[in-house]
Amino acid sequence: MAETAAALRMLAHNVRAARTRAGLSLDELGRRAKVSKGALVGLEKAQGNPNFATLVRLADTLGVSVSALLEGPAEGRVRVVSADAVMPLWAGEEGGEARLMLTTSGPAPVEVWRWKLEPGEEYPSHPHQAGVVETVSVTAGQMVLVVDGTEHAVEAGQTATFDGDAPHAYRGSGTKTCRLIMTVHIPPGPNSAS
Repeated sequence: MAETAAALRMLAHNVRAARTRAGLSLDELGRRAKVSKGALVGLEKAQGNPNFATLVRLADTLGVSVSALLEGPAEGRVRVVSADAVMPLWAGEEGGEARLMLTTSGPAPVEVWRWKLEPGEEYPSHPHQAGVVETVSVTAGQMVLVVDGTEHAVEAGQTATFDGDAPHAYRGSGTKTCRLIMTVHIPPGPNSAS
């Protein structure tokens, strides 16, 4: 329980700091991210429990990575993260999950995700901000990647990449669990050095 409260306080601090850096009021951030002002006020007071889609919309609107909203300051030159040390940010109906393992630092960060999708299980994603590029590398099983309504079969040993500013979804296919590593390449934000 204490870990959850600490994580919520870190999220509250990071959202408020990113909103301030971006020069956005609560009303404007809420309008752009399609999140109610009440939910934002609660979030910045470390109250509530925002879902994964809300975190993605806030991060996209603020021009930062999801993990920039969740993580504290870096603790050293090398960071090693175990999958079991990271809570899933999405859990599917059939046991699938998505874990944000880490985000690289710098003006154009890269998020590294570990996904598991059961056959037939699907996660639909809203379009991201312009310039976001996603890459999926299937390590076991098969999936269907749907980008802008077109389906693409991707199986173990294959990698696909696409512009994330189109509607997209990930769906497990075949008869076995699909495991994949996804990277989300985020363009430099408005506050990065040119």
